[in-house]
Amino acid sequence: MAQLKNFIGGKKKASKSGRLLKDTNPADTRQVLASFPDSDARDVDAAVRAAAAAYESWHLVPPPKRGDILFRAGLLFEKEKKSLARLMTREMGKVLKEAEGDVQEAVDMAFYMAGEGRRLFGKTTTSELKNKFVMSVRQPLGVCGLITPWNFPVAIPSWKSFPALLCGNTVVLKPAEDTPATAIRFAEILTEAGLPDGVLNVVLGGPETGAALVRHPDVRLISFTGSSETGRKIAAECGRTLKRCSLELGGKNAQIVMDDADVDLALEGALWGAFGTAGQRCTATSRIYVQKKVYESFKRKMVAGARRMRLGDGMDPRVQVGPLVNADQLERVTDYVKLGEREGAKIECGGGPAKGPGLSHGYFFQPTVFTGVKPSMRIMKEEIFGPVVCIMPVSDLEDALKQINDTAYGLSSSIYTRDVNAAMKAIRDIEAGITYINGPTIGAEVHMPFGGVKDTGNGHREAGEHGLDIFSEWKSVYIDYSGKLQKAQIDTEPS
Repeated sequence: MAQLKNFIGGKKKASKSGRLLKDTNPADTRQVLASFPDSDARDVDAAVRAAAAAYESWHLVPPPKRGDILFRAGLLFEKEKKSLARLMTREMGKVLKEAEGDVQEAVDMAFYMAGEGRRLFGKTTTSELKNKFVMSVRQPLGVCGLITPWNFPVAIPSWKSFPALLCGNTVVLKPAEDTPATAIRFAEILTEAGLPDGVLNVVLGGPETGAALVRHPDVRLISFTGSSETGRKIAAECGRTLKRCSLELGGKNAQIVMDDADVDLALEGALWGAFGTAGQRCTATSRIYVQKKVYESFKRKMVAGARRMRLGDGMDPRVQVGPLVNADQLERVTDYVKLGEREGAKIECGGGPAKGPGLSHGYFFQPTVFTGVKPSMRIMKEEIFGPVVCIMPVSDLEDALKQINDTAYGLSSSIYTRDVNAAMKAIRDIEAGITYINGPTIGAEVHMPFGGVKDTGNGHREAGEHGLDIFSEWKSVYIDYSGKLQKAQIDTEPS
């Protein structure tokens, strides 16, 4: 069994705490992949000090040169896509094709942000005074703390770290406990690409590790992806010291299927949206609103499709749905399904942990479809984060829009329709950061802003040029070449 160490200042270092956790394969818990440190505040402090020291020279590197390093990293991620995907699948369970897509997002983000190294634009504009020039420029913040989840253990660290690094910041990454080996390999690849020692550091561990990073006085920003409950705690702590805070939180995403939709296409999208990554995505489809004319047909096909899904070890190319990530997640999903039954919803298929050949030693849960649901039910309100979806009939577009917005969240949304007018109304009226027309709720492109509204976050966006905003400060610059004191509004000429 391998023993992982923290990655601090370009070196692998054991934790000061001496405590170790186990990295286990969720498809077969008999396989312990590695042990890794449960780091404490001393380890976090060492990583922050290494990042602060590296910042002194890194922020002076020209942005195009920083971009060159990211470009080389993209080439290495591309070269190692299959090996990194296999490591990811063994750590957190998603099927290999999805894991390869996860790595591809890092490739795409590396190449995109490499280009931004020559496009780190500010603005020039006119001055209200004579012989005066004004402009704005981006400047780095300092040390950034990144706390990332296990469901996209390469993509999400790339969404956060690549724009942070491009802007001239240094980074301390605290990955999820379920994917430590993937995080260490992520850092190693960046080092192989030429990233200087200390510019990106990785501290492994559990909640204590993350809390120490959030509290550290020399960390200028926290970027967190995870639950809304944890996000609120982080926001409160950051608010206490006026530390920058970017939150990408939960979702209760919904798909609308109108009478005029291509039902088979909508079905294909719903199955992928609901059961891809075993439903463990913040963008997963968990509610489906179907217009009454096609409701019965869609429901029947959805249930049949869910029953056909092949469960198993994600390393098997025939498998469509891998395991849940750990025992706590299996218990959470099981409890929500039991709650749905108590609330009066009907289980059309699934409904519990999956058993059978190759499944007895993993955290597998059957793809589950609920009908007979009501908007007030908790299974319609709360994020389950598993392969569970609720289907509800609606009378028309207005009813569908009312229902889709009846949630505390607002990340991703979808409508299937051939009516351009209905599509345009959905784009305008759905309260979400992302809306798909004739596509499922999941998926993102790296040049587009990613994030949501309401309890899904605190207004910031990741990816695209907008992803640079949280990781940089705007500085306004005034150059007065008049040779005399000009008092701005006081000295402006009368109109």
